Amino acid sequence: MEYSIHPSTQIGHVHLTVADLERSVKFYSDLLGFRVTARFGDSAVFLSSGDYHHHIGLNTWAGPDVTPPPEGHSGLYHFAILYPNRHELAKAFKILWEAKYPLEGASDHGITESIYIKDPDGNGIEIYCDRPNEFWPTDENDNFLLVTSPLDLPGLLSELDLQE
Repeated sequence: MEYSIHPSTQIGHVHLTVADLERSVKFYSDLLGFRVTARFGDSAVFLSSGDYHHHIGLNTWAGPDVTPPPEGHSGLYHFAILYPNRHELAKAFKILWEAKYPLEGASDHGITESIYIKDPDGNGIEIYCDRPNEFWPTDENDNFLLVTSPLDLPGLLSELDLQE
């Protein structure tokens, strides 16, 4: 029997091992805007946007000051945070820009506009928004075409001028 996952299925949350819990809570709450929804003693914190129980779990169960895996090993490449629209992505980027938080990259993928950062433990994060489906580029077989072009960051920030 061939199995196909239901199209409404979503990834609910990511749970990360971190070296310094409070440093990570500060990053995810102050810079990315998630709110703490629960604490598990002094070893885990759960954060969310909206009313969901948690989108991000952080823990120090591997011990204090755990080190990230070395480059060139398997593991998490990045996880992605989908913003509802370009305006909200622009707001998130402005917070990072004003905090002088280092960017790993910024790409226009045709289907998405994406900004890449790393959290304090080196975990890759993509913050992005989708373009409306009708603007997604496709080939002659209606397969989506993903491209990697530089993202126009000043153009993204100008989105704030248009709606505020």
